[in-house]
Amino acid sequence: MWYFSVLCYMRYTKQDKDMTDFSNTTILVTGGAQGIGRAIVTLLLARKANVVIADCDLEAGEDLAAALNLPQQVLFHPTDVTSEAAVHSCISTSVARFGRLDGLVNNAGIAHPGRTPVTELSVDVWERMLRVNLTGAFLMAKHAAPHLERHKGAIVNIASTRALQYEPHTEDYSASKGGLVALTHALAISFAHRIRVNAVLPGWIDVSGLQKSSKQYPAELRPDDHLQHPAGRVGVANDIAAMVAYLLSDQASFITGQSFVVDGGMTKKMIYVE
Repeated sequence: MWYFSVLCYMRYTKQDKDMTDFSNTTILVTGGAQGIGRAIVTLLLARKANVVIADCDLEAGEDLAAALNLPQQVLFHPTDVTSEAAVHSCISTSVARFGRLDGLVNNAGIAHPGRTPVTELSVDVWERMLRVNLTGAFLMAKHAAPHLERHKGAIVNIASTRALQYEPHTEDYSASKGGLVALTHALAISFAHRIRVNAVLPGWIDVSGLQKSSKQYPAELRPDDHLQHPAGRVGVANDIAAMVAYLLSDQASFITGQSFVVDGGMTKKMIYVE
């Protein structure tokens, strides 16, 4: 019994150590040049992964690549995730550069600064939202899958708590994120035994300081903003990055087809209007 306990301790200690080490792996992050994507990229690099930044914003991608200054470990590939040709080129270039693909983070997404009533929402705006937020993830998974399968890799989709709760006039965004959650479940079953697929649903995340140089802005948070959260604060991008890194790691090898809400408890909080 004592010998067995020592072996278990050694095995789990090794797993805990390896959890933070992505050496000799390659992970592709869409929308990786700014915001949550930038935090994910930075954390994965700190854990020794080779990282591909796929982003349609040339200025932001070049800005981040220059700031990181890790040419042997980082590839920035300008990519429009709504274009199948562009997605295929990104995947092919990534594998040619690093020799393998172990993880895919579908983070690219758009949202409206304003809210348009559904009776005034144009088909073009609706379809643009779905193409970027949902079709882009489908195309990336489609073309990454043959490479991920070789290493029993993982996909993490960045959805939103808007897949679970809503504000008026957000039908296009909410539908795109709800569809991404459903796509996550479907892919997990289709890729069973070969690729794990999970989703992270961020809540209110402060991404100030994680934009390209020309668009930097300071945080504008009030004490009441933090108090809305049972956790006691608004989220930061590293909260999401840490969950993503965990789901990509071998520590999460028994987790697939799941959606993880990371929102400081806000979706569980009842709000009464007096």
